[in-house]
Amino acid sequence: MLVVGAGPAGLAAAQAAASHGARVSLVDMQANAGGQVWRRDARRPAPDPARERLDALLAGARVRWLGQAQVVAAEPGQALVEQAGTAIELSYGALVLATGARELLLPFPGWTSPGVTGAGGLQALVKQGWPIAGRRVLVAGSGPLLLAAAATAQRHGARVVAICEQAPAARLHAFARRLWRWPGKLAQAAALRARLAGAPYRAGRWIVAAHGEGRVAEAELNDGERIAVDQLAVGYGLVPNLELAQQLGCELQAHGAHACVRVDALLRTSVASVYAAGEACGIGGRDCALVEGAMAGHAAAGAVEAARALQPRRARARAFAALLPEHFRLDPRVLAAATPDALVCRCEDVRLGEIDAHADWRAAKLATRCGMGSCQGRVCGAALAQLRGPAFAPSLSAAGPRPPVFPVRLAALSAHGAAPHAPPPAASEPITHSVPQGTVP
Repeated sequence: MLVVGAGPAGLAAAQAAASHGARVSLVDMQANAGGQVWRRDARRPAPDPARERLDALLAGARVRWLGQAQVVAAEPGQALVEQAGTAIELSYGALVLATGARELLLPFPGWTSPGVTGAGGLQALVKQGWPIAGRRVLVAGSGPLLLAAAATAQRHGARVVAICEQAPAARLHAFARRLWRWPGKLAQAAALRARLAGAPYRAGRWIVAAHGEGRVAEAELNDGERIAVDQLAVGYGLVPNLELAQQLGCELQAHGAHACVRVDALLRTSVASVYAAGEACGIGGRDCALVEGAMAGHAAAGAVEAARALQPRRARARAFAALLPEHFRLDPRVLAAATPDALVCRCEDVRLGEIDAHADWRAAKLATRCGMGSCQGRVCGAALAQLRGPAFAPSLSAAGPRPPVFPVRLAALSAHGAAPHAPPPAASEPITHSVPQGTVP
């Protein structure tokens, strides 16, 4: 069996499958397991649930860990993985997509200035050792991630000058009143807010511009206020990573302005022996990822009854997830901050006004090169789907992504083109062969 992604969903899937005797290859782009939720904090060591789970898996000798590796091409029964300059072809009997999500960034004047990041991006940088102590930080955007990002920055010595949530206070209060059904979530939110008691929390406020010479120095809010900052972090939620699912031919469905993988009650996709879990099935958070990962792992290993037993927990987790788009939906005025002269594609220097002459994502891409830079449309494509509607959503376009899914060495592609495509094994044990970098068979 192959599990792609080693966040909470992927780790839970590998654990569940291995418990039934399946042999599992667990692949992730990062050196350490955990994803964004359980990302290791380099400066403040703490209990590491991802490390503990992975160590337990590896001790059982049923799981093969492939860190700092990426799936660059896939088809039913086969996947090409690149790790440390080596191309590895994996044949699998079942595949679990636990590919997680990326941050939704919306353009505004100055959003590409040095010192401006996403909210989740700031959290990742700080945990990896980026210096933030003593800096004035403003965190803005929408959703629970804002509190988590602000708390991480503060824990590392930053001075959080404000947290600006675009949702109005009435919707936030309505959200809080419904949390009694999930006491753990309520306690978590209360603890974060208590930790950030000294930081002003402003509802109905969002960033309309970032100002500064050479780097950000001031953040301008929609009410005209300007706040002096050294660091500005702005994030508007998450977008599922679907490139691999699309390449495999999995059916998608609308998920707000974006898309997610369509799955059945056992998390089976429309492609035989391919399962999906966590954010790929729609943004749901850690609890959703853990239960869906376990369900997918059980089901992929043939333990259908064990998967069915978790369905009530999944329904409860998904019920909480459904509250987020309801209470944190974006005010249309937030989108108006993206002026026609604002850069929408940073890689290819394409401004939003250049996009408006085109009817959909494909036309805009062909005419302007929007989405053809190093991020391959992951940033601008998600932004345009939010700003201009589903016609500009790469995940909903007629033509899915072609391999490679991510930038890859030519040696890996050469190996893939010449390597035999063995049929999937009858059991779940992966079969591999490797080609060192620079070798052209």
